Amino acid sequence: MKTASSADAASAESYLKDSKTTHQATKLEKRLVRQVAQAITDFGLIEDGDKVMVCVSGGKDSYGLLDVLRMLQQRNGNRFELVAVNLDQKQPGFPAHVLPEYLVKVGVPFHIETQDTYSVVKEHIPEGKTMCSLCSRLRRGILYRVADELGATKIALGHHRDDMLQTFFLNMFFGGKLKGMPPKVQSDRGDHLIIRPLAYVAESDLTRWAEIRNFPIIPCTLCGSQENLQRKQIGQMLRDWQQRYPGRIENMAVALRNLVPSHFMDPRQFDFKGLVPNGVQDADGDKAFDDEEFPQAVSFPQPFGLSLSKPSASLRQAQAERASAD
Repeated sequence: MKTASSADAASAESYLKDSKTTHQATKLEKRLVRQVAQAITDFGLIEDGDKVMVCVSGGKDSYGLLDVLRMLQQRNGNRFELVAVNLDQKQPGFPAHVLPEYLVKVGVPFHIETQDTYSVVKEHIPEGKTMCSLCSRLRRGILYRVADELGATKIALGHHRDDMLQTFFLNMFFGGKLKGMPPKVQSDRGDHLIIRPLAYVAESDLTRWAEIRNFPIIPCTLCGSQENLQRKQIGQMLRDWQQRYPGRIENMAVALRNLVPSHFMDPRQFDFKGLVPNGVQDADGDKAFDDEEFPQAVSFPQPFGLSLSKPSASLRQAQAERASAD
């Protein structure tokens, strides 16, 4: 039997735990909103009067995208419209009621497009082979058509910072090109603008936000269990790097925004043949036989939510490990 003092202590502990959880949730919400707003500003993703079609699959990323865009829409006086679109691919066991019920509850206009792409993919892809490529092509064509029918000016996808890094390494390792996943791009037909407002957002933050908001997650049973996907292998590689060297993913994400064309080997991007001495100092010029120097304190743009004045504890640890290894 608990005494009055022990009951009071338990109550106080519960209160402190709840307060801490609420504080952490508030901080995460502010970070997500700030990062998405920054991406919208940096890349011109959404303008006044836009009708943004948010592709909602039922996964944590698309739920998070819709949730944050709703917050920004409300805080900015509804200067742009949102419409959620889901493609019901007729996967066996797909809970078709989940998304409509959620979208009605949160008050977002929506459209459910029903197309049996599942049967098409299963018919054309042998068992055990990767289905994502064909599935993606089929979804893309259908969603472009739906965007036309709804009068959408932008199509928003839920790809986040980690997706963009994975795509970069996939292209480098398997495609022989330095190519990432842009935050804003034309469709392959040239008649739609695709935007990725989560460009600055870490996957771990979206995972935590999904837990806090208790989104009704719908797993992808068509291809989500295919463990041999190259993207999953790259994702695991990045997680391993981050665990061994905290701050590495943030550093690589910043690197995608700091390209130096003269220091690659693509003559289409830089006129090597026409390069002659001009007598002007260039910070990116060659230092002959000097070793490349890297700053001890890495500064990250504010969207990543890290201090600009000094490296975080994780970065200091990574720097110490790097120094000892040298």
